[in-house]
Amino acid sequence: MNREVGDNLTIATTSGKLRGKQEDGLFVFRGIPYAAPPTGQLRWMTPQPLEPSSGVRDASTSGPISPQNLMPAGAMPGQRQYPEEPQAEDCLFLNIWTPRPDNERRAVMVWIHGGAFTNGSGSSPMHPAGNLAKRGQIVVVSVNYRLGALGFLNLNAVTGGKIPVTGNQGLLDQVAALRWVHDNIKAFGGDPDNVTVFGESAGAISIGCLLAMPATKGLFKKAILQSGSNTCRTLPQSVEAAKAFLNVVGVTEGDVDALRALPVKKVLEAQQRLMQMGIREATFPVTDGKILPQRPLDAAKAGYINDVTVLAGGNLNEGTLFGMMDPGVAKLDEAGLIRRVSQMVPPERAAGLVQQYRAALTKRGKEPTPADIHMAIQGDKMFRVANSRLVDLQREQGMPGFCYVLEWKAAVPGLGACHGLDVGLIFGSTSKEFHGSGETVDRLAGQMQDAWITFAKTGDPSTPRLAWPAYGPERNTMLFGERSHVEKAPYEAERAAWDGLDKFFG
Repeated sequence: MNREVGDNLTIATTSGKLRGKQEDGLFVFRGIPYAAPPTGQLRWMTPQPLEPSSGVRDASTSGPISPQNLMPAGAMPGQRQYPEEPQAEDCLFLNIWTPRPDNERRAVMVWIHGGAFTNGSGSSPMHPAGNLAKRGQIVVVSVNYRLGALGFLNLNAVTGGKIPVTGNQGLLDQVAALRWVHDNIKAFGGDPDNVTVFGESAGAISIGCLLAMPATKGLFKKAILQSGSNTCRTLPQSVEAAKAFLNVVGVTEGDVDALRALPVKKVLEAQQRLMQMGIREATFPVTDGKILPQRPLDAAKAGYINDVTVLAGGNLNEGTLFGMMDPGVAKLDEAGLIRRVSQMVPPERAAGLVQQYRAALTKRGKEPTPADIHMAIQGDKMFRVANSRLVDLQREQGMPGFCYVLEWKAAVPGLGACHGLDVGLIFGSTSKEFHGSGETVDRLAGQMQDAWITFAKTGDPSTPRLAWPAYGPERNTMLFGERSHVEKAPYEAERAAWDGLDKFFG
C-alpha cells in the first residue's frame, strides 16, 4: 500500500509504515530497521525478527552505525574526510534509493560496505548510492551490519553455548537485510527476483561468504566482488581469539552476564588491543562448518555457488596502500622479503613465488625492490588474483563469470591502482586529490558505473560503448583505465604463480 503525502511518501513494510522523502529526482528512505536491536540480551546473538512499529516511522535520516574505532585522519592518503556518523549498538538499518515506488520491478543492487570488518557504514557519504540509482534507473539499497568483536567474535565455546554464536553475526545481519529486501523491495519499485549484491574489500569478502552460505539461497542472482572474496578464519583460530578477548577484558569463561554488561567502549578498546597483539581472528568471518561451512573458493570448486553469476576483480596495485601504512615494508631486504612471504604461503614455495613476481614486475618496465615485490604478492593474495581465481572456478562449473583489473593510477604518488580506488569511480564520487580529475577520469567512472548497472539488469556487463565478453577459457579480462579494453589472460605470470595455492588466498 503506497500513498503520497505532499513531497513525502508513506509505504507499508514488514518494519511498519515508513515515510521517506524526495531528493534529486529520487525517492529516498533511510534508517529502516530490518531486525530487532542487538542490544541487552540480544548482544552477540543472531539477528532476531523485528516487531513492526505502530504509526508511521520517519525514514528521512540514516540510523546509527555499528560501534567502531574511528580511523585516524589522513589514514587514507588523498581521501577527503567526512563528518562522523552517530554510533550505537542498535545499528541494524538499511537505506533505499528508488526512481519511484511503483510496480516497475526494477533491478535491485544491494551495497555491502567495506572497512576491514571494523569500520564503515551503509550510509557513508563516501558512496552516495543515489548516483547509481539515478543513472541506471534502478533501486539501490545499502546496509549496516555489526562490526568488529560485536559482529565476529566467536563466543560459543567460551560461554559453554550460552551465547551460541560462532563469529558470523555480522554475516547473518547481512542475510537478514537481504531477506527484508526480498520481502519488501517490490513496494519500492524493485524486483525481488533480480537482486545483485555488490561490495568492496570487506564488503566483497562478505559476499564471497554469502555465496557459500546455505542461508542465502534464492536471495540474490548476481554478485559483484570488488577486491576480496576468500578471507576467513578457522574455528580453532576464532576460539583462541575469544579466549584472548576475555583475558583482555577480564571476564572469566562462561560469565555471560559480565559479557553483556561490558560497556561498548571497553569492547572496542579490547578489540583494538587484540589487533595490536596481532590477533585479528576476533573480527573476521569464521568457517564454522554450519553457518559458513567452507571458504568461498572451496565452495566454488565444489559447484555450490553455480546458481549465481559472478563479476569479480581488483586493482592492479592493491598492496601499495598497506605497504604505505607499514613502515617495515620500505626497509625490506631480500631475506626479510622471503621471511614475510613464507608467512603467506608454504615456506618451500616462498622463494619461487618471489622470483616469479620479480620477473613479472620487471617485464612491466621497472626493476622491483623487495618492497615492490612484497606489496604485489600481498595485494594479489588478498584481493586481485583471489578474485580472478573465483571467476576461474565458476567458469569450470559452466558459469559465465566476468573478470576485471583496474589499472587507473591514484593521484597520490606511489600508490598506483591501489586498494579502495574503485569505490569513488563506481559511485561517481571521485576526488581530485585521490582519483585525479578531467575528462578521462570522468569517462572511466561512467564506464564502470554503466557496466555495473547493466550487469545488475541483465547478468552481462557489456554496454553499447564497451563490449565485455565472459571470462571463458581464454580468461578474457576487462582492463579499466585510460583506454578501457578487454585482453586475453593479462598479467598471466602473476596469476599462474598461484597455481596450487588456493587454500592460501585471503
